This record gives sequence, structure tokens and C-alpha cells, in this order.
Amino acid sequence: MPPPGRLLLWFSLVLGSCAVLRSAAQINSTTDNLNVLLIILDDLRPSLGCYGDKLVKSPNIDQLASHSLLFQNAFAQQAVCAPSRVSFLTGRRPDTTHLYDFNSYWRVHAGNFSTIPQYFKENGYVTMAVGKVFHPGISSNHSDDSPYSWSFPPYHPSSEKYENTKTCRGQDGELHANLICPVDVEDVPEGTLPDKQSTEQAIHLLEKMKSSASPFFLAVGYHKPHIPFRYPKEFQKLYPLENITLAPDPKVPDGLPAVAYNPWMDIRQREDVQALNISVPYGPIPVDFQRKIRQSYFASVSYVDTQVGHLLSALDDLQLTNSTIIAFTSDHGWALGEHGEWAKYSNFDVTTRVPLMFYVPGRTTSFPEAGKMLFPYLDPFDSASPLIEPGRQTTDIVELVSLFPTLAGLAGLHIPPPCPVPSFHVELCREGESLLKHFRSHDLEEDPELHGNPRESVAYSQYPRPADSPQWNSDKPSLKDIKIMGYSIRTIDYRYTVWVGFDPNEFLANFSDIHAGELYFVDSDPLQDHNIYNYSQHGEILPSLMP
Repeated sequence: MPPPGRLLLWFSLVLGSCAVLRSAAQINSTTDNLNVLLIILDDLRPSLGCYGDKLVKSPNIDQLASHSLLFQNAFAQQAVCAPSRVSFLTGRRPDTTHLYDFNSYWRVHAGNFSTIPQYFKENGYVTMAVGKVFHPGISSNHSDDSPYSWSFPPYHPSSEKYENTKTCRGQDGELHANLICPVDVEDVPEGTLPDKQSTEQAIHLLEKMKSSASPFFLAVGYHKPHIPFRYPKEFQKLYPLENITLAPDPKVPDGLPAVAYNPWMDIRQREDVQALNISVPYGPIPVDFQRKIRQSYFASVSYVDTQVGHLLSALDDLQLTNSTIIAFTSDHGWALGEHGEWAKYSNFDVTTRVPLMFYVPGRTTSFPEAGKMLFPYLDPFDSASPLIEPGRQTTDIVELVSLFPTLAGLAGLHIPPPCPVPSFHVELCREGESLLKHFRSHDLEEDPELHGNPRESVAYSQYPRPADSPQWNSDKPSLKDIKIMGYSIRTIDYRYTVWVGFDPNEFLANFSDIHAGELYFVDSDPLQDHNIYNYSQHGEILPSLMP
């Protein structure tokens, strides 16, 4: 079956055919020399108040959103840490970086591609990294891409090394390496947690840069809500178990191809999950433990929200708010029981959709009055917290790979040109669209030229598999083991995924070797539970997808 509509364009790109990404027009900028604060969370889906979640308490991120332009439909290009981060930090898709796992460095194995911080550094910025920005290890050359990307070596919190050790106090009084790990911070090694240390270091760097003659680019990468759910135990009180519901679709859908399912092997390695003796690959997890996982994920979100709040409050205290762009996002989402899955590692919305927002002084909100703070710290435990009005939003489909050209343009730098095909020999170019057009009008809804045809906005994602059925390495196959690639397109109307044969030696997909397909309509099936791909093969659905 030929892929529907605009999938053909992307598939031709994957195969190295001739296609050119549309160039986004630059806008005149009055924001020369603005600083940039890039905040990246780990495994954060849009479970935030500003995205309509009525349970999660995220007042500080919501407050940032109220002064920002928020993208309701932003998608990662691969739902796993290293490939996603390398993709959006270089502005290239995984099929260009050749990184689908954790085991190669793009500058050696794909091309000497520039990164966002490198580009800012080359344009006179002091570039700094705190916490998890690049994924540590081989994929960033064991150096967070230093010295290319950073003006001096990135900071990693010393307590990071305890994240996966036995620091979780169990009901037996002993220490365990659990999935669910609320802690008394005073009792853990070093008496602190990584994200707390990252906030302290980031504030320290802001204090140093306040008097600098050079603009700064500061990237702060928080670890939570990545597993294990290791957070100060008081945050658990925000989410009584009796208030925690199950996922609306907690069972594996009947029509889901086996290749599309991930068996969430990483959480199975945690001691508390091992004790449940859950069958592989489909589970299920006992209902009471499902609630505990969801409770701790939400508690982790509220914990990291306080860290974001302290960081932004310090930016205000240092009078840097009026001269600093703030971008906030995540590397990908995380399934909390949807489709019977408890991980990322898929092409579903729940794992590819991410929060994305940009605060631009004087553009996304008015400059504050003298003496007034835009980002006062908000305590999630304070029931009397003020009602936060939503800021500007757009529902257009966008991609994380657009982060590079967008930040460059907002800071007044030249936007890198669209990449040719192929682009392995080109150091500086972009495979994502600039999002600057969304910042032109203060009334997004009344600017018809801004939106154009909403059906023209498309996001592409992909995920590799080692076999047609779930096995021990289905979640994170090494490059040599990849046999199948799931290419997915998300439009305003549908998500369409095709699983095809893949040659890891040539980095080549074979679209004539179709293993399985998925097709979900957004309006009638927003949770993506009813796969009508096989139905569409008979010609009853497919014509309506064609342009």
C-alpha cells in the first residue's frame, strides 16, 4: 500500500531522493544580544496545568507558559533520550545523525554537524551547560560535545551517580534500587538530589553572567521525571492514591501490530517491579501498582516544577528577565499505562508529544512594570496560589527539530539555511522549519496568513525494532540489531505509521518491505487505540487521506 499524502515527501528524503525543505522567512529582530536560557526536562509528557491537566500541580511552569508562546502540538523525532537530544540540538533528523541508539558520536559516524550552543558560541555567546543536556556517554563523545558546544566544561551534579543505586527505603527498612523512590533528602548520599544541585549551579552561573559584557546561552537539563522516580517524599502528599486514576486505555489494543509494542524492559529491572513477577512482554502491572507509578510520576513533575520555579525566580532577582529568551521543552514523553505500556520507545502521541514554549521579552508578553516580577516562585503546596491565566498558544503541528532555527532567529542571529539532500558534508544547516512566523502577531487567531492551511503542518517521528515481535531488546536495540524502522507522520487529522525493513549497515529503509502499519484518526480516536490500517488497505479510508 503506498503511504498516504505527504508521507511520500519524507520517505523520499529518507531514501536520499531529491527534496528540499521549505525555507521559513526571517523576521526583522529587535532582540539582538538577548541571552538564552534553554530548559530541558527528561521524559516529560505534557502533563502540566498549562496543557490542560487538572490533576498535576505545576504552577511555576504554568506561570512561564502564561508569559510565553506555547505550542500545543510539538513532537520529538525519536522517543528515546540520546537520539532525540542529538536530533534537536543539531537540527537534524535521526536518519541524518545516524543515531538510533546510544552508541555513536555523530561527528565521527555521520557528519561534523554544528549544534545550537556551538552556533551561539561562534556568534559571541558564552555557552554553558548544567545537568543533562546532551545524553552522557558515547553519543556526546563522553564530553557533552566539548569543546565544540561549550565555552567551558559542562557541570554534572555529584549526586547523579546515586540515581540508580540502592537509596530507596523499602517497607522492610532496607535500601533498594526501586522504581518508586520517594526519599528523605537528608538521608540520601550527600544530602541532596541532582536536580537541586543543577538549580544551585545554574543560579550561580547566572550571578556570574549578570555583569558580563557578553551575552550568554545557558542550557539546564533536569533529570526528572525520568525513572527512577526518586524525589523528596513530601511531594507524594500532593497526589493521594485515592485521587489517582488509571490510564483511560490501559490495555494493549487488539489491532496493535506486535512490532509497534514495547515491553518496557527498563522498569522491569527495578527491585519493586521485579517483586511483582509480571509476565513478559505484555504484563499487565497490578492495578494498585499502576496507581503508584502514576502518583510518583506526577510527584516527580511537581518536584522538578519547584526547581524550574527557583531558577526563574533567580533570573528575576538578578534583573535578567527583560534580556533573556527562555525556551522550555522535553526530549520526549512517557507512557503511563496507555496501550499497556510504561515507557517511551514508541511512535504514539503519548511518547512523541512534548511541551514546548518560548518566552521572548517584549514579544510574547509585555515588559513588566518597574519592581514587578514576572516569575515569582510559586509553592505547589500553597492552596491559595493565584489563578494563572493561559498565555498565547498555537495548535499547529511542530517538531523539536525546529528548535535550532527558532532560537537562532529569536536571538537575532542568521537562521541556518535548509539542508540539501544529502547533507552529511554540510556543517551548518537545518532540517526543521523556523517557527518565527508564530511570533509575528499578538493575536494568533485573527492572523489568517499566519496559519495558512493547518493540514500542511506535519511532524515526523521514527522508532527502530530488532524483530517483528517484542523481545528483550525491542525497547533500545543497538544499531547492528535493527531490522525494522517504524516511520510515523502526524498531521492535524491522523497519525500514520509504517514499519519497514531497515539495513543498519547502509542506514537504508526499504519501503517495499512493509512489515506492519498503523492508522489512527485524531478526531474519532485521539488516544490511538483503534488501528484501521488494514481496513484502509481495501481502499475505503485511503482516498480521504490523499491531498
